[in-house]
Amino acid sequence: MSQEKALTAFAGFMVLLSVVLTHFVHANFMWFTVFIGANLFQQSFTGFCPATLFFKHVLGLKSERELACPADTSTSR
Repeated sequence: MSQEKALTAFAGFMVLLSVVLTHFVHANFMWFTVFIGANLFQQSFTGFCPATLFFKHVLGLKSERELACPADTSTSR
């Protein structure tokens, strides 16, 4: 799984979780949904999302670019 696909899945899960928490726990969890939306909005312009750092450094996921063009590890010519 790539970082981009993991980020999309994670964002979708967090939105669903925040809706469930808003409905069953407290109405102020709506602000969690707002935070997620604002983070996705800024990520669309800057390309930066803190969750991607977690996916890359902790989980070791590669970006789609890295998966499409792996480094040539062979030394034969």
